[in-house]
Amino acid sequence: MNGRERVLAFLEGRPVDCLPCMPITMQFACDLIGAKYYDYATDYRVLVEGQIRVAEQFDLDYVNTMSDPGCEASDCGAALVYTENAPPAMDESRPLLEDKAKLATLKIPDPTAPGRMNNRLKALELLRERVGGEKLIEGWIEGPCAEAADLRGINRLMLDFFDDPAFVRDLFAFVVEMELRFAKEQAKAGAEIIGIGDAAASLIGPKFYHEFVWGYEKQMVDGLREMGVRSRLHICGNTRRILKGMGELGCDIVDLDFLSPMDEGRAAMGPDQVLLGNIDPVRVLRNGSPEEVTGAVAACHQQAAPRFIVGPGCETPRDTPQDNLRALVAYAKTHQP
Repeated sequence: MNGRERVLAFLEGRPVDCLPCMPITMQFACDLIGAKYYDYATDYRVLVEGQIRVAEQFDLDYVNTMSDPGCEASDCGAALVYTENAPPAMDESRPLLEDKAKLATLKIPDPTAPGRMNNRLKALELLRERVGGEKLIEGWIEGPCAEAADLRGINRLMLDFFDDPAFVRDLFAFVVEMELRFAKEQAKAGAEIIGIGDAAASLIGPKFYHEFVWGYEKQMVDGLREMGVRSRLHICGNTRRILKGMGELGCDIVDLDFLSPMDEGRAAMGPDQVLLGNIDPVRVLRNGSPEEVTGAVAACHQQAAPRFIVGPGCETPRDTPQDNLRALVAYAKTHQP
């Protein structure tokens, strides 16, 4: 059973030979091939090389096209700060929608036109050509709260929830339409599962999450399902107060960061939701020993079993010892759900 077969069988509730293993690797994969991160984020050939290398060298079950959250915002015209060996970052000093009135004239970019979204599509096409059928191929889109924060600025968006809720809803609707258009092209290019990264959603309380965010995340998840694509929800940070809502979205996989205990996630979401995580990426995966990594994965497995996929709570840090990542994978390869 290869990686792709394993993940798909597991998500469908069929027997598998071992636990799936799907850690997020971006900077780690880039460093593994000795590339600069600027190239990894902007040249699909570099990203593909890094993802295939890390997946094959560590026997991961999938490959992923995410490099940074700024892809869609960049094609909308937002300003990003690029450095040689770190992920691109939004320029918070001059957000694209500093003037809210600009939303009315903002055009949804064409993902097939030259730009960073198109670069992602080319990565998916090349991954399908090189490892399609062997590794599950994952695309990525930004969630409503995260992308709105990229376009408007995180601090301005947080005030908008109070000062102009109608604008927030209009902005979220724009984001959902843009992201589903992007997702449709990703599915055509080879994505079999698409991650929804909505980190900013962990910064608001449960009232605003349910009032503003949940319905738009639900539109994304339902839209992906209608395309025949599976979904993976990834909200960085402490999501303990919104776990129940996350479990009601209908995602195929829900990631839990280390700040959200696995047993609380299982209790809130019920026995059928597939959970991934929630090993501390820094204190355990990067700074711990292989034995500590094994113990942490075992604890997560015990709390989340049987619908559990092995992985850290967030991105694998770039300087993670290779033996620690191997310990993570070894647990998956030697245990059944």
